[in-house]
Amino acid sequence: MVKLNKIYTRTGDDGTTGLTGRHRRPKHDLRVSAYGTVDETNACIGLVRLHTAHDGVVDGILARIQNDLFDLGADLSTLGTKEELKYEPLRVVADQVDRLEREIDLLNEEIPPIRSFVLPGGSPAAAHLHLARTVCRRAERLTVELRMTPGEEVSAECVKYLNRLSDLLFVMSRYLNDKGAADVLWVPGGNR
Repeated sequence: MVKLNKIYTRTGDDGTTGLTGRHRRPKHDLRVSAYGTVDETNACIGLVRLHTAHDGVVDGILARIQNDLFDLGADLSTLGTKEELKYEPLRVVADQVDRLEREIDLLNEEIPPIRSFVLPGGSPAAAHLHLARTVCRRAERLTVELRMTPGEEVSAECVKYLNRLSDLLFVMSRYLNDKGAADVLWVPGGNR
């Protein structure tokens, strides 16, 4: 259980932040950037949810994803093994990735195939989903870079989760754009 009595601690005034497991890193550290961008993705999804209360299916999926993103942030901000930490750290698991795939398939069943690339836009919910998708892709790039950095540990499930989530956010944007009918399509060379 998380309990926060005091919001400011002054421990970050030196330009560092605390990770789970008592490690400190500079605030510009790649690991901090990765989980910070996961947090940005979550905030974007919060904006989307201002426009999805009418759709219980989509809003329910997004509510669960927001919780998953906190799990992902906890995973990325925790250094050490169970033995080192003296407790089982929270990690993203394959079932969370599998659920995203099932939700992509469920929503995509009702959408016709794409005839062109889709431009961000359409309904307010779809536009916000596109923003969330692009922030999620940035989180994925940072997480992959972190995973490929010698001495850093990041599970494959973290990367897979972000990859599937950006796909789901794209499919969701089409679903909320009148199941693709209100998509704004790219017209190659249309302004020459």
